[in-house]
Amino acid sequence: MGFRWCGEAEVRGLIPFLEQNFSNCKFERKTPARQKPGPKPGKGNSYGRTGQSLIEQIIKELPIALRYEPNKCNLILVFDDLDCRTSEVQEKKILDAISTIPECADIPKLVGFAAPEVEAWIIADWSNSIAKHPDFRGRHKRMRYWLSQEKNIPFNEPESFSEYDIDRDCCREKLSEALVYSSVLAEFDSRSTRYSKRLHTPALLQDIQPDEVQRKYPLFRELYNYLNHFCSSS
Repeated sequence: MGFRWCGEAEVRGLIPFLEQNFSNCKFERKTPARQKPGPKPGKGNSYGRTGQSLIEQIIKELPIALRYEPNKCNLILVFDDLDCRTSEVQEKKILDAISTIPECADIPKLVGFAAPEVEAWIIADWSNSIAKHPDFRGRHKRMRYWLSQEKNIPFNEPESFSEYDIDRDCCREKLSEALVYSSVLAEFDSRSTRYSKRLHTPALLQDIQPDEVQRKYPLFRELYNYLNHFCSSS
């Protein structure tokens, strides 16, 4: 079974995770067409309007993909970090955009989100991810304590972390940044490995147990159950 896949650049490691858990399906990523640029000089931490940029790339890239390989796609899966936006609003924007593409008319669509970021899945199953990884095994308890006490990250419902910042169109605090900071606390040895979204996030996504994440994460449960049913019955 073939999928068209749309997602943002920082949502790394999702295809291996999906193919590991839904082996009857084949996933093919179609966006982004290029990596998002880094912060502009003088802007500090620049947070692009990733939700809108994803929609623009869908409108541009998806018709080309469907025309190039017709009749290959069984489901259009759009995935993005929610970044504290409202899931219902973002889903409607994405589906409205897809509805303008004639080639998509007869293809089922699924919009999935990681809230606030995909690292929340890793935090939701800390014992099978961070706690077991050799880079963090000796300090994962202190990392977890700092995240829960200093950043108020709720480990039983990590998708509720932070709140929406209207000026930046994203979360006021970034979950992934907090995870990075927790790995380089002053009390740790200077040789301690810094958490990397590029390296650690994809690797740790392969270690999480979906059943554990589903218990704490309604948006993950919705996405997982849909794909599990779709892949099993098709």
